[in-house]
Amino acid sequence: MTATLAPAPAAAPPAPKRDPKPLHRLAFIALLAGTAVLYLWNLTASGYGNEFYAAATQAASQSWKALLFGSLDPGNTITVDKPPAFLWVSGLFAKAFGFSSWTVLAPQAFEGVAAVGLLYATVKRTSGPLAALFAGAAFALTPVAALMFRFNLPDALLVLLMVAAAYCTVRAVDKASPLWLALAGSAIGFAFLTKMLQAFLVLPALALAYLIAAPTSVWKRLLHLLGAGVAVVVSAGWFIALVDLWPADSRPYIGGSTNNSLWELAIGYNGLGRIFGNSGPGGGGGGMGGNGNIGFGGETGIGRLFGASMGPEISWLLPAALIGLAAGLWFLRRAPRTDRTRAALVLWGGWLLVSGAVFSFMSGITHPYYTVALAPAIAAVVGISGRELWRGRAHFPVRMALTAMVAVTGVWGYILLDRTPAWTPWLRWLLLAVTALAVLALVFGLDRRWVAGVLVVAALLGTSGYAVATAATTHSGSIPLSGPRSQQGGGMREGTSSTEVVQLLKSTDTEWAAATTGAQSAAGLQLASGRPVIAIGGWNGSDPAPTLEEFQQLVADGKVRYYVEGGRGGGPGGSNEIGEWVAANFTATTVGGQTLYDLTS
Repeated sequence: MTATLAPAPAAAPPAPKRDPKPLHRLAFIALLAGTAVLYLWNLTASGYGNEFYAAATQAASQSWKALLFGSLDPGNTITVDKPPAFLWVSGLFAKAFGFSSWTVLAPQAFEGVAAVGLLYATVKRTSGPLAALFAGAAFALTPVAALMFRFNLPDALLVLLMVAAAYCTVRAVDKASPLWLALAGSAIGFAFLTKMLQAFLVLPALALAYLIAAPTSVWKRLLHLLGAGVAVVVSAGWFIALVDLWPADSRPYIGGSTNNSLWELAIGYNGLGRIFGNSGPGGGGGGMGGNGNIGFGGETGIGRLFGASMGPEISWLLPAALIGLAAGLWFLRRAPRTDRTRAALVLWGGWLLVSGAVFSFMSGITHPYYTVALAPAIAAVVGISGRELWRGRAHFPVRMALTAMVAVTGVWGYILLDRTPAWTPWLRWLLLAVTALAVLALVFGLDRRWVAGVLVVAALLGTSGYAVATAATTHSGSIPLSGPRSQQGGGMREGTSSTEVVQLLKSTDTEWAAATTGAQSAAGLQLASGRPVIAIGGWNGSDPAPTLEEFQQLVADGKVRYYVEGGRGGGPGGSNEIGEWVAANFTATTVGGQTLYDLTS
């Protein structure tokens, strides 16, 4: 009998792999939802935030011309000292939903959520969803981001537009698309209309990434960059041309300029004056940044971004980003020219290095919250380089670079937290413990999933704690600071007005209820009364608007009811002349502790 072998049982089919896409989508939705909670929670506790810009939003909600030009009052005497793009957003928001604390502050929060979402989409295209999730979370949890996306300053829209430009550039690099590159240029042009020359700091990085990595000939790459440059000029230049062509006597004076010119404002006070100091009304701020006033950036130099002023705002992941950038570019040095990961590191790394160098050495007016422009670049570099180093962790040099990123983040986070020793002292010790665990796991080559989770916690624990403290702290004035320190930056706070004065202004029916020197005092009066107030001299009372002759004509025409004495200013713009003329020709009255002149008597 011949034995026969029974057929071997069929091998069990491999278990189907779970599609990670739904999980990634859920994680992305959770990222956006968490960001929205962080930026919108208890938002109105900060009142109107910066009353100077809140008054301009109020004016924009009442006058289309004020909306277009960014006027401080609906009567269109003078504009804010920045271009008006960010006020177009908040002004339209206030027109649609009514003027309130929420409509003043919420647009910045929504811009922050959008910026986080765009950063995720940008990093995902080159490095996958996990690196994108980390980058988005790191960006959202940067303390200065939690500050600026809850406060009404131009920087929120500026950052959103710059991230949009980076997204368009990455799309352009993929297929050498001149259309996407032109869209990137358009985003930068509108960023210029938000905060002028600061928007151009990212241009070298965007151009270099495209020039290196776009999959087409060098001549086409140069031609595409030229087209993007034209897009920048057109998208920014149309408004400059509009202001220049509009009859000066039928539009507001351009606040912050010396000759009623938006272009001069861009080059002077908001351009070279910020970098080199001593330019335009209000001065350049040279010498302001000493150790005595952290609200002006601290001492210039290579260590400025790590100092007492800017360090707690932005530097939590900065050492890791610098290590990751250097390591990533080194390990990818032999990659093909069109390698997308290297192109991404060139883009975000160039953004970080150029902007960081300018912030470190600029000697004009500088505030720590400017560093929010570095937050997307730092988060993206750490996410991209961290992912690449994790993938190559089997190689000892790569693993040591990743270990250095983790170790320096933990130690530097401990140092930053130790600068406010009374605030949650346990957090810095927990950070050290988690960092030590992550470092040991990397050094001994433990290849477990939980190690990646520990690395993420070690990276984000310090910055997230400080970001939550920022969101839980109310902010006002002109120089807010992140974390629990709030207003220790020496920022100038807007003046307060007595109830009696406010009631007087509410009862007026003239075109302007009052005039006072300096926009900070005028903003408080206008916000409290809901009536237009002329800010003589603009931001700090030194702009030449209105002139004495112009003010005298307004008074003669019965368009201004009161002059309120005591505003801040009195520089070279004629502000003292107006006050002296009022005092010499009208009778002073004390109301609620403030001196008023009735200009109709």
